[in-house]
Amino acid sequence: MQSNGRFALALLLAWFALWLPLAIEPFNRSDWLLENALAVAAIALLAATWRSFPLSRTSYALIFTFLALHTIGAHYTYSEVPYDDWSRRMLGFSIDALFGWERNNFDRMVHFGYGLLLAYPIRELFLRVAAVKGFWGYFLPLDLTMSSSALYEMVEWAAAVVFGGDLGAAFLGSQGDPWDAQKDMALASLGALIAMCVTAAVNYRCQRDFAREWQESLRVKRRAPL
Repeated sequence: MQSNGRFALALLLAWFALWLPLAIEPFNRSDWLLENALAVAAIALLAATWRSFPLSRTSYALIFTFLALHTIGAHYTYSEVPYDDWSRRMLGFSIDALFGWERNNFDRMVHFGYGLLLAYPIRELFLRVAAVKGFWGYFLPLDLTMSSSALYEMVEWAAAVVFGGDLGAAFLGSQGDPWDAQKDMALASLGALIAMCVTAAVNYRCQRDFAREWQESLRVKRRAPL
């Protein structure tokens, strides 16, 4: 547990080293404050529970990766992240041209990353707290990822209504797409589905009682209705 704590602390320091320079003169200070509210709350929660409920190194690394992407998005505002310019300079080609994108899709990539990177830590939570097994250990993380993604879209909508103007538009980040919220939720769900499929495939190969546990999790345990 102590080694996991040191690993988490190293990741926290690495995140802070990224966050600090990006906190200086962000593209839109008001939007930066809104974007960082949930990130700071998440880090505070992880810090408060690392002794009583330490996560695995894999979960901490995945959470760190997502928070790093979010920190970059918060600095520029998601719709202004110059990822295509970085791609041209470092890789020699345009990501937008490669995929035929006509909008800044950094926000879409991060929504996909939300599901891909956070479904596993959510699974760890379900396994260790609710003691779910088999099918439910893969379905429930996917379900919670989808529902929390929908909840975040409603938070974005409410913030856009409350703050309005340029700040509301920057936080919402729809870039004129009327289906932006639905696409974001779909990408988060796809990312979580991929994460759970990969996890299931690894467990299928490594866990001897995988099939038996899966079947047992779907068996009716109590035939009498409530």
